[in-house]
Amino acid sequence: MIELEGVPELIDPVMVAAFEGWNDAGDAASTAVAHLDREWKGEVFAALDAEDYYDFQVNRPTVWLDGGVRKITWPTTRLSVVRVGGEKPRDLVLVRGIEPSMRWRSFCNELLGFAHELGVELVVILGALLGDTPHTRPVPISGTTSDADLAQRMDLEETKYEGPTGIVGILQEACTHAGVPAVSLWAAVPHYVSQPPNPKATLALLNRLEDLIDVRIPLGELAEDARAWQVGVDQLAAEDSEVAEYVQTLEEARDTAELPEASGEAIAREFERYLRRRDGGQPSQPGGHATADGSDSTAFLRDAPGRTRPPKPPKTETETGAEAEAEADRDTDAGTGSGTGTEPDDGDAPSQD
Repeated sequence: MIELEGVPELIDPVMVAAFEGWNDAGDAASTAVAHLDREWKGEVFAALDAEDYYDFQVNRPTVWLDGGVRKITWPTTRLSVVRVGGEKPRDLVLVRGIEPSMRWRSFCNELLGFAHELGVELVVILGALLGDTPHTRPVPISGTTSDADLAQRMDLEETKYEGPTGIVGILQEACTHAGVPAVSLWAAVPHYVSQPPNPKATLALLNRLEDLIDVRIPLGELAEDARAWQVGVDQLAAEDSEVAEYVQTLEEARDTAELPEASGEAIAREFERYLRRRDGGQPSQPGGHATADGSDSTAFLRDAPGRTRPPKPPKTETETGAEAEAEADRDTDAGTGSGTGTEPDDGDAPSQD
């Protein structure tokens, strides 16, 4: 029996969870929950017993000194609660930990026990996977659920994934069988630069969460961190012609696939978010990773992104020839020997999708 002492009665509580490990490419998901906990000064009220769920040879405890006294921090999953103020106050139950090594069903049942006792109305689980997505474009965020009614009401996809899964997938299904509405939000992280941190993916997850649960999330310096991250990866990619060519291929594929989706609906969603922020005043106070096809993958751009603006990637011979022909045509039409090209969109703006 779970007994919660010192936890006040919650207002329209939503549980938001993320787990380090296979479900957390670039640490994007766990960093998002950590951001919420830090910005709203979450208070930890419970921690799962590490002995029950973790292999300490895989996730080792750490020793640290507190005023000369040695203490041990055990790898586990902790729950904290934060209250989001405003016209419609709402409480968030934040779950942050490491993907358990064993006894996953018991692990999920224990979390659902807390959700039941706290009156949680919705569980949102954040994850990040490796995908064939360019770092220069908005981060794709997919929202999935096993509940057909919830999918229709919240404009989500009804999950049809088949393949290996992590604790995110197991917890979502456990919620479904327990009758608790649950949603998973997944950020696609470029597989060629999967090392943490990835503030652009974290920002995209928080923006989608903000829309989903209708709260305004203070973003702090995340937007600037996302821009700096992208500039740094731009520079690393430009230094390797093969990587630069590969990124360009991903950009072309992404732009072609999304051309029909450059709709007024997406523009309206971004404008609504802008208005909410403008009118809201000051803010309130181990191994591989999951991939789109379920396999494991690792990165091959290993250096930490810097903050200097990179040179433009070198053009291929085909591109150079095409530009020369286009310039010659312009000269003929305009009767002049000069012309200027347009600079491609560098995609600095972080994802708001």
